[in-house]
Amino acid sequence: MRAKDIMTTTVATVSADTSVETIAELMLSRNVSGVPVVDAAGAVLGIVTEGDLMLRQDVGADSARHTSWWLRLVSDSKTDASEYIKTHGTHAVEIMTRDIITVDEETPVGDIARILAEKRIKRVPVVRDGVLVGIVSRVNLLRGLASREEAPVSPTIDDRAIKDAILKEVGRQGWLTHGSLNVIVTGGVVELWGWVDTDQERRALIILAESVSGVKAVEDQLGSIPRYLQSD
Repeated sequence: MRAKDIMTTTVATVSADTSVETIAELMLSRNVSGVPVVDAAGAVLGIVTEGDLMLRQDVGADSARHTSWWLRLVSDSKTDASEYIKTHGTHAVEIMTRDIITVDEETPVGDIARILAEKRIKRVPVVRDGVLVGIVSRVNLLRGLASREEAPVSPTIDDRAIKDAILKEVGRQGWLTHGSLNVIVTGGVVELWGWVDTDQERRALIILAESVSGVKAVEDQLGSIPRYLQSD
């Protein structure tokens, strides 16, 4: 199993000039803890995570650190300036983590698991020719491993064609507004993971997947959008 078999392709992204407030709202509405920052061509510039946003709330702790004379004595002006930008910036380019690791679509799931564990990160962008095509998170890995336990075979070319066909049709329909769908196909069996706003969306996704040629069965693993994320 490889990155392309488990990655989420409907990735929430922002541009370098997206405001911090907009990023926070996007992460809440999409129920994600990190969003890649991309340029006009789709190349990954960095990533903004919950941790990056939380740093901006730690201004008081930052000020307290600089009241200590011995910390001021050993501090580095360049580092201090970078930290100030990170905690006080108002746009993605100012607060994003720039030193990020990416993988390509053919990267084995085992290698991705090791990267996440060794680097202590929660997600890794998937790129093709430098352009973002998906993201693999810890949740994606767990879903992939769960599927492998039940069906210890790797997805075939036909399985990947089925996944592509489902995602293409979902994009064409346009009624899945939040875009948190993850599709895993093994041996013609489709697993639908992610969030839905309504029971109608859930049923529509199942019917859509069942109508794709080559699908043997559809397993509904979809969850409902948490109540606190739903609009009033």
